[in-house]
Amino acid sequence: IEALTAVTDVLPLHGMRKTIADRMMQSVQSTAPVTLMTEADVTDTVRLRQRLLSEWRSNHIRPLDLDLIVKATAASLREHSRLNAMLVDDEIKLLKDVNVGVAMAVTDGLVVPVIRQADEKDLLSVAREIRALADRSRKGELSMDDMMDATFTVTSLAGYGIDVFTPIIDPPQVAILGVGRIVEKPAVMEGEVVVVPGSAADS
Repeated sequence: IEALTAVTDVLPLHGMRKTIADRMMQSVQSTAPVTLMTEADVTDTVRLRQRLLSEWRSNHIRPLDLDLIVKATAASLREHSRLNAMLVDDEIKLLKDVNVGVAMAVTDGLVVPVIRQADEKDLLSVAREIRALADRSRKGELSMDDMMDATFTVTSLAGYGIDVFTPIIDPPQVAILGVGRIVEKPAVMEGEVVVVPGSAADS
């Protein structure tokens, strides 16, 4: 690289960034990565979020798409238990609890705090927990317990204007869901072209 351009600084890879790099390399080396991409009509999701604006006002919480995605993911994992699993050596271990990790960007990299038994909690409780974990992550106050025991991870780059990306599985989990932004797109419904809000999802 020095033959091509002058190096202005050298930053050591250590701490959180080194841990993230090591885990991602472990994922690539220990799994056969397959990415499935699809677009979904999220008209009903957008309508529900709009309705919750007034319903949740007294709780001082503004509903986010992420709240709905995490709760829907938890419910789906209860139905599709083979995705709520760990790959340990040559065994796939199906897990009793549905603990959804939610990827959150921080200054030094990425953290994944966990909402335990997310399928058993109502939507408002999930939303409150996401806010509490996000607040602690911004302040650097997450504990190791906050980031342990995830059985599945949800990661969203909607806030960065990303439509589609390839998320990397966090081993020993067996799958991950990556969600892009919601944008209006033309779609054919009942023989007519209409504009609907759509979102891309990768897993």
